[in-house]
Amino acid sequence: MGYGGVEERKPSRRRRPARRSNRNLLIIGGAAVAVLIVIVVVAVVTMGGGDGKKDQAVAAARVTPKVYVNTPANSLVNKLNERAKDKRPLNKSEVFGGDSASVSHGAYHFKLAGSQLSDCASATWGEELQADLKKYGCTQVARGAYVSQDNKYLGQFVALNLAQLQGAEQVVRDLDPNSSAGFVSPLTAPGAENFGSGFSAAYSQSFGHYVVISWVERAGGAAPQTMNELLDASIAIERADDFVWERLVLVGG
Repeated sequence: MGYGGVEERKPSRRRRPARRSNRNLLIIGGAAVAVLIVIVVVAVVTMGGGDGKKDQAVAAARVTPKVYVNTPANSLVNKLNERAKDKRPLNKSEVFGGDSASVSHGAYHFKLAGSQLSDCASATWGEELQADLKKYGCTQVARGAYVSQDNKYLGQFVALNLAQLQGAEQVVRDLDPNSSAGFVSPLTAPGAENFGSGFSAAYSQSFGHYVVISWVERAGGAAPQTMNELLDASIAIERADDFVWERLVLVGG
């Protein structure tokens, strides 16, 4: 299937090409194996069953990517390493407004189908991950669901707001499915109701006290022929990270 070996992540934004010029993404076959955690209904009341739709929604929220790749923290945003210097909370229009409502890379063009700012517990699952989110001062999770213009691909953009870089670096380790610590629940939106049910790939990186994730799949969850397909789609989704660079300017970066 072409999932092994080294694949180079192409530069992201035109206006800041240097920030990923040396980014090599190691995708090692078998190293990033999905951990699908299914919720089992332990007790069912007499004369009735569980709420099928509700149980299905809960189970769908507890999914992890088949491939997970974390890139070392971005050193270009060191001035954002402490939230104490960047105190203003994120808002939806800042993260998902403007250019982030429509993102593209090469042949991949996506439209925002839905967005949400949540507390860190309600947007994630996993006892260990949630414990670390609390420990390291997570205050917000911004999630955006994207659908490609040709309806062939789905994407999720996620940003977590931690207190400092140290916490962000721990969280990206927790997010590795091999750690079984937990993951972020995908945001349900029109056209992206079943995201995460098949083969998906997630790419994470710490940007100072923020963790940014671009998570993509083929619509329907089919496996790609090569990882370059999802890699390129993820770069399009990643372009919703403009807010990081705007924040950097505001703190004098």
